[in-house]
Amino acid sequence: MFLIKTATTSIKTHKMRTFLTVLGIVIGIASIIIVFSAGAGVESLLKDQLESFGSNTVITEIRVPSNKKNIAAQGAQSGANIVQGVQITSLNLDDQKDILKLPNIQDSYAGIMSQEKASYKNESRKIIIFGTNTGFINIDKSEIEFGRFFTKNEDNSLAKVVVLGYKVKEKLFGASDAIGKQIQIRNLKFRVIGIIAERGAYMGSLDFDNQIYMPIKTLQKRLMNVSHVTYMVHVLKNSDAGQETAAGIRQILRENHNIRKAEPGDTRLDDFTVMTMIEAQEMINTIMGAITLLLISIVTISLVVGGVGIMNIMYVAVSERSKEIGLRKAVGANYGDIMRQFLIESVLITLIGAIIGIIVGIIISFLISLGANYSGLNWEFSIPAKAYWTAICFSIICGILFGLYPARKAGKLDPIMALRA
Repeated sequence: MFLIKTATTSIKTHKMRTFLTVLGIVIGIASIIIVFSAGAGVESLLKDQLESFGSNTVITEIRVPSNKKNIAAQGAQSGANIVQGVQITSLNLDDQKDILKLPNIQDSYAGIMSQEKASYKNESRKIIIFGTNTGFINIDKSEIEFGRFFTKNEDNSLAKVVVLGYKVKEKLFGASDAIGKQIQIRNLKFRVIGIIAERGAYMGSLDFDNQIYMPIKTLQKRLMNVSHVTYMVHVLKNSDAGQETAAGIRQILRENHNIRKAEPGDTRLDDFTVMTMIEAQEMINTIMGAITLLLISIVTISLVVGGVGIMNIMYVAVSERSKEIGLRKAVGANYGDIMRQFLIESVLITLIGAIIGIIVGIIISFLISLGANYSGLNWEFSIPAKAYWTAICFSIICGILFGLYPARKAGKLDPIMALRA
């Protein structure tokens, strides 16, 4: 207790020095809190978006075949190729028909997108056109606010009908009724048959409300002149058999696309990916864990800088307080007493920095969540308990490691030499 009181008195005596010493620790600890909070926010955002598909769904997407064995490398190469404009046109509606024959598939929809200028009277906007099957409205969380969704017959007959997203309706029609009216896309007239209720954006970028929904065959043949799709979403009857169903989908697509495997489990030649929601969530957890570790490693640099500052200040403090150390040793204090005094002082400084850093980190994390929610993201503000434990443990370890050398130096001072100084 006496040592803690002595250390506290020393800290109070040199307020400015203490402030400058803890500054690096404050920045490091605040960064730890922000990293964990942002990680939790991003993870909850991604999981929330995945849940919009449902836990009993399997997603099939196009992928550029890769010569890499590593799955992560395959994904990176495929993503880079797609960004560079490489197109995969082998995934089509015939594949969807074959997949629907699997016993565990309840329903399915395919999707493809284009961007076109849509106009009504004097209003004109560049808008995303989303072509899909009738199964979309049964599987997706979107709801029809006015009118109806298009039928299977309308899709098969390439009917010129559209369903508008909430924002598209507001942009083109304002407060007036849009049902039954005709909008123009290129040189074609499309009849509005429904309005989808306001929903929001996916991942903060794809805005469901700012889209025009069209029968997929109508978009393919009347506007895009293609026969492929970009992705498919399949609903399972039994989610427990998700892995077996995904394997069945892969087998069908390999046969349809004339893909031969070099060896079991080799997916390098596949021009598609099949992923269950369980696999997607596991992948997100792995990615977020790796990102958090990487950021913590970077934050550690800030803590090391702050720790070096503590060591320098404590080293100077030992030199300045030589007389005090000499007096204490003269009245019976030993090496351990002096060393513990300076170590406690070092740890107290880092704990003060940790407390301030935690408060600053919480405030900044809260502001980040407010900004994210204001931008339309469903960002949950939360700070995991491990963030606090990590912050406290880092600060204590930092105080001990960087306070150890000055404390040992103080403990080894000769009392006579110290009193002379």
